[in-house]
Amino acid sequence: MKLNEIANKAGATKGRKRIGRGIGSGTGKTGGRGVKGQKSRSGVAIKGFEGGQMPLYQRLPKRGFNNINRKNFVPVNIGRLQEAIDAKKIDAKKAITVEVLKAAGLVRAVRDGVRLLAKGDLKAKIMIEVSGASAAAIAAVEKAGGTVTVTAKAAPAEASAE
Repeated sequence: MKLNEIANKAGATKGRKRIGRGIGSGTGKTGGRGVKGQKSRSGVAIKGFEGGQMPLYQRLPKRGFNNINRKNFVPVNIGRLQEAIDAKKIDAKKAITVEVLKAAGLVRAVRDGVRLLAKGDLKAKIMIEVSGASAAAIAAVEKAGGTVTVTAKAAPAEASAE
C-alpha cells in the first residue's frame, strides 16, 4: 500500500448538500429555511433575545475587575533554574539575566519581565537579575550562597508608605 492509494471506504463520507440550486435538488427556492420571517433572511441575531424579557447574561451578577495596567510577569521557578544548570544550559558562575534565561529556553516571550518563584530546590550559587522575586525565592537563593537583584520599580502605593 502506498500513500497515494489511501482512500475512504465507499459510503464513509457524504457529499456536501448544495443548497438553493433549483427545485429538482430538493433544497431549491427557500433553501431549507422555511417560509418568510426573520429567520428566513440573512443577518439574524436572535440567539440571545428572550422576547423583550431581561436576558440571562444581564440578570446574572457581575464580579471582579480587570486591571488594564497590571504587570504580566513570566514565572521561573528555582527548581527549573537548577535543572538548566545541571543540564549545562546555564553557567552558574556568570550573572543570569533575562537574555540568558531566554537562550536557555526557560522563558519564551518576556512580557513585562521575569518573576522568580520558590518551587523546587536550588543547590548552585547563582547571581540572578530579575524583574520580581518572591520572598521565599530570595531566601532560597541566598541560602545557597547566591544573590538576587530585583530590577522592577516599586509600585506608587508601596513607595509612599513611609
